[in-house]
Amino acid sequence: MQSYQSAFLELALAHQVLTFGEFTLKSGRVSPYFFNLGRISSGAAMRRLGEAYAQALNASGVAYDMLFGPAYKGIPLVTAVAAALADPAIGARDVPFAYNRKEAKDHGEGGSLVGAPPKGRVVIVDDVLTAGTALREAVALLRAAGAEPVAAVIALDRQEKGSSGRSAVQEMEHDTGIRVIPLVTVDAMLEYLAGGAVPAATVEAVRAYQARYGVWA
Repeated sequence: MQSYQSAFLELALAHQVLTFGEFTLKSGRVSPYFFNLGRISSGAAMRRLGEAYAQALNASGVAYDMLFGPAYKGIPLVTAVAAALADPAIGARDVPFAYNRKEAKDHGEGGSLVGAPPKGRVVIVDDVLTAGTALREAVALLRAAGAEPVAAVIALDRQEKGSSGRSAVQEMEHDTGIRVIPLVTVDAMLEYLAGGAVPAATVEAVRAYQARYGVWA
């Protein structure tokens, strides 16, 4: 496991981004864990989160020219990641970024895009991938603007089968042709949790759920 992955999971547990119990998902499945990145709500925590995203992007080897954050959750994330990439300890790279408005502005500068003009190879920064609606819209928006979306960085890949038999990440990669880079997968999460971060019964509950619904099952 990479150091940024364990740092991210430590952060997720400390801020209750990752919680355990019984949670009914939109699919109707009862999951033994729930993931809510919206729990990151302080400057120090956001800085650490941005660093983890930046390090995951660096480790991916993806070549890119700018970043894009889909409204709304992607906006603070893309800002934090761009700031982290500029840190000499992480990359010392001043990367331009942009984001979109949910509703196009009809006065002032107008339009739905804010920040650097989309161009070249773009990495989309978002929180999680469920139905993938925001990411698909971002891909279409960037392509319409003449840019080339090449990857998306997300926090967690649940590695969970959907109705097609593929996971949400696999569906996104298949449908859009872009690469999806998770900070952690459920495999990595289980490896970390098994080290004593939570009771053994919690680890076994997650393993049982993945054995039933995981893409490898």
